[in-house]
Amino acid sequence: MGKIIAIANQKGGVGKTTTSVNLAASLGVLEKKVLLIDADPQANATSGLGIDVETVEVGTYQLLEHSASAKESIVSTNSPNLDLIPSHIDLVAIEIELVDVENREYMLKKAIEGLKADYDYILIDCAPSLGLLTLNALTAADSVIIPIQCEYFALEGLGKLLNTIKSVQKIHNENLDIEGLLLTMYDQRLRLSNQVVDEVKKHFDEMVFKTIIQRNVRLSEAPSYGESIISYDASSKGADNYLSLAHELIQKNEKK
Repeated sequence: MGKIIAIANQKGGVGKTTTSVNLAASLGVLEKKVLLIDADPQANATSGLGIDVETVEVGTYQLLEHSASAKESIVSTNSPNLDLIPSHIDLVAIEIELVDVENREYMLKKAIEGLKADYDYILIDCAPSLGLLTLNALTAADSVIIPIQCEYFALEGLGKLLNTIKSVQKIHNENLDIEGLLLTMYDQRLRLSNQVVDEVKKHFDEMVFKTIIQRNVRLSEAPSYGESIISYDASSKGADNYLSLAHELIQKNEKK
């Protein structure tokens, strides 16, 4: 049975989509069967894997409104062992459309529950908000990875996200775990980056992944070519970091 992992933080620009795309590609390269669900109306994970967003006819929107099945929503990608359920700007409307629907927080869970047998890992790239889309992702997930950028306001809003996770655990999904906090955009030359790393490790200790994602130009360039860092530049520091994270995730879950 596969594991469903949401990648969430209501702050924008912390590396959620970068992590979703590159962790998914890294797990695929390590011969795990992976599905990435793009649950962000900005659809950056979709375009970052080389899919033209304008051509998406069936994706997360249709999945959530149950007008298409999960299997009908899946497209293959050029990355080994990696499938995608793409997004489109239409997804913006889903929060309004589902507002009066009974059990609206469970729409994604219901739609993908049959897929766990087909994949080792199902990753969900969440929108930068704590709205209904993110709530659906957390309700459907077994665990959550929280990217935290090594910058000044790193811990701002983290308490709010952790409270949301506690609420989801209490009301919708008692089995939801925190897979780990992932430090991103680290620059070892900056004292601030090192202070943030120390601060996060001091407060959260074992919850923090050992792997730290460093700032890397190649990592920033890859999405504009519609490629993961693994296919864009496998020898780069960014590729090393995400392969290391994938190894750490696999080892952690094989111990359980």
